[in-house]
Amino acid sequence: MTQVIEVPEGYRDLLDAQYATLATIDPTGRPQLSYVWFLAEDGKVKVSLNTKRKKVRNLRRNPACTVFIIDPANPGRYLEIRGDARIEPDDDYEFASRVGAKYNADIRAFDGPGQQRVVVTLEPVRVNGVTMF
Repeated sequence: MTQVIEVPEGYRDLLDAQYATLATIDPTGRPQLSYVWFLAEDGKVKVSLNTKRKKVRNLRRNPACTVFIIDPANPGRYLEIRGDARIEPDDDYEFASRVGAKYNADIRAFDGPGQQRVVVTLEPVRVNGVTMF
């Protein structure tokens, strides 16, 4: 059963932020961080990734991940969503096109010949909204 993100009300605006950091676990057990474009859809954070990237290999081996979104107007305010990644093919670039629309970009332009895209959906297990100052 999938779980909808239950973001604290005072932090829901961060789901509209431009960028997030995606943390995955590399083969040695250490975190690997990537700055990513994302969409919040259907109560979930979703990312379009190229299958040639290390973060996809990390998630296939170990789906544990975290999405971290900092408030650009107040870096002491952030949203952390911990969970497990569900990976699905995006062969027709349907999701990638929606992400591209948010960023006014053609995501196909970032992929080489024969490369593929996947939709990574974060299934949350814990959500933290924090304001430090």
